[in-house]
Amino acid sequence: MAARVLFIHGMFQTGRSWARWQDRFKKSGIESGAPNWPGRDGQPSALRARPDPRLRTLRLGDVVAQFEALARAEPEPPVLIGHSMGGLVVQILLSRGIGRLGIALNPAPPFGVRSFAFSHLFANRRVLWPGSSPIAPSFEWWRYAFWHTGGDAEVRAAFDAEVVPESRLVGKAPLGPESRVDFRARRPPLLLTAGALDRIIPASLTRKNAAAYEVAASETELHEFAGRTHFLCGQPGWEEVADRCLAFIARRA
Repeated sequence: MAARVLFIHGMFQTGRSWARWQDRFKKSGIESGAPNWPGRDGQPSALRARPDPRLRTLRLGDVVAQFEALARAEPEPPVLIGHSMGGLVVQILLSRGIGRLGIALNPAPPFGVRSFAFSHLFANRRVLWPGSSPIAPSFEWWRYAFWHTGGDAEVRAAFDAEVVPESRLVGKAPLGPESRVDFRARRPPLLLTAGALDRIIPASLTRKNAAAYEVAASETELHEFAGRTHFLCGQPGWEEVADRCLAFIARRA
């Protein structure tokens, strides 16, 4: 029986961002789930108008605990696929021995992995504001950080359909030990991807992330996609990314 996949979305999104991936994986005989993080029940437009108050207290540890419980409840260890902050969740779970294998797509950096690239600092500046009020993303910011290569109409359509407010505390997690990954831990195989045009998680940052695993004996693979932004799971050509993940699973699961 094919391995079941547990998809983990990133910041400013919901489980619906994986809908086309789930359809494509199902055609390959792979069932999957894509639960929402807390604080994003309802339509994105309604959530942007009135952010869920749970976002004031939501932390990365809460998201990790949610998906650890879901993974442990599966009859067999699932394949873990996460994007951005969801990719960091995958790395944390794998280091705890959870999951059959993991794929971290343009992952947020674990504690101690840093970038001083201008685009990374500029795109993340709002996370550093004091307080715990939810981050209400503007279209202009999302376009800069997530998908700066798309046309106005297609980027606007993606923003309207998918983007939601986010917890500031989750966004700050890579700055502290809550996001620590044990790079020496023996764990299942891991694929990390980078987008050559990613601004918020530059490819150079993902390369540093992958290099931190050089001390481990566990299998780590890095793949960089040319012409891809941080929105590589949704921008045109996302099928290539999904198929690269399917190939990684087919060889190991």
